[in-house]
Formats: sequence, C-alpha cells, structure tokens
Amino acid sequence: MQRYIAEEIATDHVDGLLSRREALRRLALLGMGTAAASALIAACGNTKPAAAPSGSSTPTSMPTSPSSEAPAAPPPGMATALRTEPVEWAGPQGQLQGSWAGAATPRGAVLVIHENKGLNDWVRSVAGRLAGIGYSALAIDLLSEEGGTATFTDPAEATATLGKIAAARFVADLKSGLDEVQRRAPGQKLAVVGFCFGGGLVWQLLAAGEPRLAAAVPFYGPLPDSPTFAGSKGAAVLAFYGALDQRVTSSEPAAKAALDQAGLVNDLIVEPDADHAFFNDTGPRYNAAAAADAWTRLQGWFTDHLS
Repeated sequence: MQRYIAEEIATDHVDGLLSRREALRRLALLGMGTAAASALIAACGNTKPAAAPSGSSTPTSMPTSPSSEAPAAPPPGMATALRTEPVEWAGPQGQLQGSWAGAATPRGAVLVIHENKGLNDWVRSVAGRLAGIGYSALAIDLLSEEGGTATFTDPAEATATLGKIAAARFVADLKSGLDEVQRRAPGQKLAVVGFCFGGGLVWQLLAAGEPRLAAAVPFYGPLPDSPTFAGSKGAAVLAFYGALDQRVTSSEPAAKAALDQAGLVNDLIVEPDADHAFFNDTGPRYNAAAAADAWTRLQGWFTDHLS
C-alpha cells in the first residue's frame, strides 16, 4: 500500500494536481529521498496515457472539514445523504472510530472504506447516501489508533501515516468494523465498499478470507500480488475501473482471473473516458457520467446480492 500511495502522489504531480515541490514533500513523508522520488515521478510520467478525462472534471463544492457529520447536497443522479453520527467501538488494538448512518428500513448493511485521505466529509456522505437508499452504513476511520483523521492538521501527514501501517492491521480493523456493522444491523446481509486506497483494502479483505460478505465493491483499488479469494466464497464482487487509469486498470485481467478461479460471482466494469477517483465529486478527476453509471450499477448489485 505504501508503494501504491507513492505512485498516486507521483501521478498527481504528472497530472498537474500537485506542484513538484509538494509532490517531493509528500514522498519524503513516506520516507523517499529526492533521487528516488524524482525517478518515480519520471516513471509515472512515462506510463501515463496522453488522453485527458472527458466529462465533468471540476470538483463540486462540499465541506472539507474532517469532523462534520452534516449531510451534503448529492451530485446529480445520487441519493440524498442521510445524516451520519460519530461512533466508537472496541477494536483489536484499542478504540476504533467511524461514522454511522442507519437506514429507516434497512435492506442490508455496508462497511465503507475511505481513500488515502482518511475519514473525511466525502466518505461520510457516501455512507449517508447508502443509508438513503436503504443500506445502513459505517464509514470506518483507519487512523483511529493514531487518534483519528481529525487529529491531523496536514492531510499529507495523514496519507503518509496510512502508508506506513501494515496491511494486517488494516484487515484486523476492517473485520472489527464488520463486527460493529453486524451489531448495529442484526440479521442484515453485509457488504463492503472502498475507494482508491480503500478499494485496495477491499481486495485485501477478500484475500484474507471474509465469509460474512454477501457483496464487495472495490472502486479502482490496487490488487494484491498473486491474490487468492477462495476464503471469501459468499462475496459477489462488483469492481470499477477508469479507462484512463492504467496504473490500476492494468490489473483488471488478473483480478478477473483470480475471482473466476475462486468461483466468485463477479462483474468488472471499466468506465470509458474516466480516470482514477472518478466517483469522488469533490475531487479534480470526478466524472459525472461514470459516477452516475457506477451508482446505478451498485444499486442493482446490492438489490441482487444484498437485499
């Protein structure tokens, strides 16, 4: 995951989203020297497709405070987000934090895994939107053991900290998150949804073997090396990729092969003209058409496998 985060920072610079100075600063926080960071930036620049994303690329207005639980106005085609509430529970290494949104008439329950920015307002809004369509949702904070995302005044420090945590701790915390979802939504089928870094952790959770999952939806997440998903037999997997995001989308054939080998029901979607993080309506790569299509497909998948 540290390698993935480093590549994401380098690619953000290549795409003009970060200055070189800021990219080098963020890579240094991950422990990379200037020479290694410069080499990585050059490598990412050589592999980036020449085409630019089409559709909406301007982020919509939304609060960015890491502590707000108020619902935000949904982007076009999305459900109105219900209000979330901060929650805590006992995890394997101390108290875990998250934001919970309970559906009025639950049709299932979902654990939501954030991007490499930690638990922020956008992730809370995803949990709220899921609750708005009938799926109670818990957005987990994977920086809980460090005091929570809200304790980081520098977002780059939060990202760097996530990059230094072992995948085994993340998996243990996510399993505890599913315990909490199950406790809050007894009798409901369980699903997991993750974005970017969080999408990679959906794959990690599946590879670790999680038989409680009825559905799993990784959005443009990095695939583990040589994955085996046999331990997650019950999970129907819907995965999303952006056609312009070759850094991650190049792993789609390997993901498909591993899912088929494990006998998991699956559908892997490559959204045309979409780049990495196309679903995040607060980010510069947001693609309204791709996001609306993914949201429609996700609802259909949950109806078939979770409700």
